[in-house]
Amino acid sequence: MTVRDAMEILNAKVLVGEDNLDQEVKSACGSDLMSDVLAFSKDHSILLTGLCNPQVIRTAEMLDIVCLIFVRGKMPDDTILEMAKERGLVVLWTEHRMFSSCGRLYQAGLGAGAFGGAF
Repeated sequence: MTVRDAMEILNAKVLVGEDNLDQEVKSACGSDLMSDVLAFSKDHSILLTGLCNPQVIRTAEMLDIVCLIFVRGKMPDDTILEMAKERGLVVLWTEHRMFSSCGRLYQAGLGAGAFGGAF
């Protein structure tokens, strides 16, 4: 699946990284707890979160996450978007809740995190 596919599945809007929508992703992790993301996420994955602070960008960078999707209509501020842009991350925004976002991506064939469990 590509980031563009995920964007279309979630009816998401691109906030940053429109040039990188064709990157392939193999898994996703949905969490507002960055400690869970550190424990369960894989490289080249999507992170779905409602947490809008710089720690999300730092966590994504540590794990080589390629796309952040802010759920529940949460809008990151310009500082977060600039950090993401500097790091080459794609940032998407959707009004869907975490549960339905993860379910839609899973139903479309995107895998779960490192231990195969759901978040």
